[in-house]
Amino acid sequence: MIRIKNLTKKYGEKVVYQNFNLDIEENKTLVILGESGSGKTTLLNILAKLTDFEGEIEGNISPVSMVFQKDYLVPNLTVEENLRLVCKDKDVLGALKSVGLLDSAKSYPKSLSAGMARRVALIRGFLFSSPLMLMDEPTNSLDIGLKNTVHEILKVKKSEYEKTVVVVTHDIDEALSLADRIIVLSGGKVVYSYEFKSNPMGRDITDGECNEIRKELIKNLV
Repeated sequence: MIRIKNLTKKYGEKVVYQNFNLDIEENKTLVILGESGSGKTTLLNILAKLTDFEGEIEGNISPVSMVFQKDYLVPNLTVEENLRLVCKDKDVLGALKSVGLLDSAKSYPKSLSAGMARRVALIRGFLFSSPLMLMDEPTNSLDIGLKNTVHEILKVKKSEYEKTVVVVTHDIDEALSLADRIIVLSGGKVVYSYEFKSNPMGRDITDGECNEIRKELIKNLV
C-alpha cells in the first residue's frame, strides 16, 4: 500500500492540498479525474518527487516511471535505442513485437505516427524497473481507435509487469476502461471515489453499473 499522509502543497499563497490523505493499492490502477486546477498533475509530480511538499508518503514508490502528455523520445536515437536508454537488460525487441512495433525498431521518432510514438513511450515506461508508473493524460490528442489500442496495451502490460499505476485524465470513458479505482479531485479533496470489484479474470462490471458510475462522475465533475 502507498499512503499519502497529511500532504500539504502550496504555490505561493495558493493552497492546492491541505492535510490531504490517500491510499493507493499496490498492483492496481488508480485513475484521477478532476477539473483543471484541481491538483491532478501536482499530485503526480509529488509522487514522482518533482516538486517539494509537506507531509509523508509511505510505501514502495522509488524509482518512479512516468509517462508524460508528450512522448519525449530522443530524436537522434532509434526506437530501440530510446528503449535501451532505460532498460539495457530487458527484451526490448520482444516488447516492441508485443505492441506491433518490431518493424520500427530501427526507425527514428520523426518517422513514427502519433499512435506509434505513444506506444513506444508506454512500453518504455513499463520496461523501466520501477514499482510505480505515473501517467499524465496518456491518450491526449489520440483518436478513438488509437485510444482503444492504447487502453488494451495498458491493461495487458500493467498485468504483465505488475506495476502500481496512477493515471490522470479528463476522459470519463478512459477512467471507466482502465481503473480499478476512480477518484474525483476538487479543491484539493477527494469528492468521489469508486472501487471496482474484481475476480481472478479481472474487473467485474456490468453495463448498468458502468452507467451509474458515469452519472456520478459527471455530477461530481460539474
